[in-house]
Amino acid sequence: MNAAATQKSPVGWTIAQWQAAYREDGAQPDVLLAAYADTPDGPADNAWIQRVDRATLDEQLDGLRLMLEAVGGDMARLPLFGVPFAIKDNIDAAGWPTTAACPEFAYTPGEDATVVQRLRAAGAILIGKTNLDQFATGLVGTRSPHGAVANTFNPEYVSGGSSSGSASVVARGIAAFSLGTDTAGSGRVPAGFNNIVGLKPTKGWLSTAGVVPACRTLDCVSIFALTVADAELVADVAGGFDERDPYSRAMPAGASLPWPRAPKLAVPATLEFFGDAQAAAVFEDAVRALKDTGAEVEAIDFTPFNELAALLYQGPWVAERFAAVEALWKATPEVINPVVRGIVEQAANYNAVDAFKAEYRRAELTRQIHQALAGFDALVVPTSPSIYTIAQLQADPVTLNSRLGVYTNFANLADLSALAVPAGMRADGLPSGITLIGLAWQDHALAQFGRLWQAQRGLPLGATGAPLPAGVDAAKPPADTVRVAVVGAHLTGMPLNHQLTSRHAVLVEKTRTADDYRLYALANTTPPKPGLVKSESGAPIDVELWDVPVTAFGAFVAEIPAPLGIGTLELEDGRLVKGFICEPRGLDGARDITAFGGWRAYLASLNAAR
Repeated sequence: MNAAATQKSPVGWTIAQWQAAYREDGAQPDVLLAAYADTPDGPADNAWIQRVDRATLDEQLDGLRLMLEAVGGDMARLPLFGVPFAIKDNIDAAGWPTTAACPEFAYTPGEDATVVQRLRAAGAILIGKTNLDQFATGLVGTRSPHGAVANTFNPEYVSGGSSSGSASVVARGIAAFSLGTDTAGSGRVPAGFNNIVGLKPTKGWLSTAGVVPACRTLDCVSIFALTVADAELVADVAGGFDERDPYSRAMPAGASLPWPRAPKLAVPATLEFFGDAQAAAVFEDAVRALKDTGAEVEAIDFTPFNELAALLYQGPWVAERFAAVEALWKATPEVINPVVRGIVEQAANYNAVDAFKAEYRRAELTRQIHQALAGFDALVVPTSPSIYTIAQLQADPVTLNSRLGVYTNFANLADLSALAVPAGMRADGLPSGITLIGLAWQDHALAQFGRLWQAQRGLPLGATGAPLPAGVDAAKPPADTVRVAVVGAHLTGMPLNHQLTSRHAVLVEKTRTADDYRLYALANTTPPKPGLVKSESGAPIDVELWDVPVTAFGAFVAEIPAPLGIGTLELEDGRLVKGFICEPRGLDGARDITAFGGWRAYLASLNAAR
């Protein structure tokens, strides 16, 4: 039986564990999810604004049964079957009030936000809407009429915001994943403060249709999860072009190139921690760990990043925030949180000329940032330079909040993708994180590295204390690539290896085929090439696995001469990958070299005989 299914409670399960409980152990959603229904006498938890009630849960479970019947009982076609999730209460769910943490703003939508609709269509079960800094304005989680959401490791400290509740319920293992929003860092800072993963996608990948805007030109729907693999899965389900969202974009084919085994990473040449030596120590340790993985780490000038970050709140983009609440402000300004109101009212300080000048400067700084990142696979920054107590934030709500955005505010202005991951624990027992930042559409490449990082660090998941489950596939092929096994002239250092490297293919590993293959040295080929043939009797043959971008795969295959071709190979561990095969006619005059175990060993024998 799956280990997760033997637990008394599903609290803290990853998506993979939920899937295993249903698919392998026969667990039933109505049993596993029964405890999620809110009860009037249940304990207070201000991470939630609204919990699912029994009637709404039963309605979702009835719908889930119908969905399963419609796919013939094949749970694999519902990748989030029965998985509980939460959404920030500035995201619409049909029949649930949307408040943006302002009760006077509340309305009840008749349809789901696009991202929610897509998740439900994949079988996910909505269990509640979460607390936030009002109108998603803040990085702290303290600007809500429902009270400050406490840090999951120490209740005296902030949870981070504005997606405070969404991070809290995932960190405590209540929801398997949650949706937040990220305009200035609201999908990353709470992840760092609660030891979870925060995926801030490329703008436009996840639709914002049905989301209360903060800054419509910058807003992203973000994802919190216990593992990078879970966050990426949710993004793949929820993402995609949406005609309902005028800012939606289709992901270009092949936009996310795989990283080399030893990636090149940038870090800021000058780091600001505002005197927080514990945060600095965790980041220094993380950089050492990155180098230990083989990554090349180089410092770059962070000046344009800092200037762009400052523009977000010290420029006319505050007018976008005012536009989102203008009607409410005109009617009843007193119902808006005083700190939030003070921020949006700064819109009066800017005019249309200021807005255009700021946009010109944004474009100039973005160009400088993209040039600074050229030649690097990603930028690595502390997710936050420090962390503060709730009391400190209440005493100085603006200055301390602005400090938390030093490493986040610029990302959406510069059209970057980002992934916040746990890095380690501070000396005071609070978690600290790093954020991997790439150019637009590098989301899958960031996730590929993030999975490897999370497996290498081996930190407990969120605040649950649970370890990263065994069997998490950190080495699966990145999206938009084809994993190809090469056996001869395309091996590293061989004459045709350039056909791979020139197409940005990346060497993944060296391994062997299953033991039912035979290898032949083909006759009359230039450069010399082997032929690999599946046989009733054979031996394991040495191969290299390369990830080839999908957009380059066709051109690569077109260069393969007969009698060679691309087929499906079985590896010694049972995996199936694409790889070189040989037509039977190509074996005329060929020499059986299976006993050498691989092409390199055969060539070495020829050189030794000379």
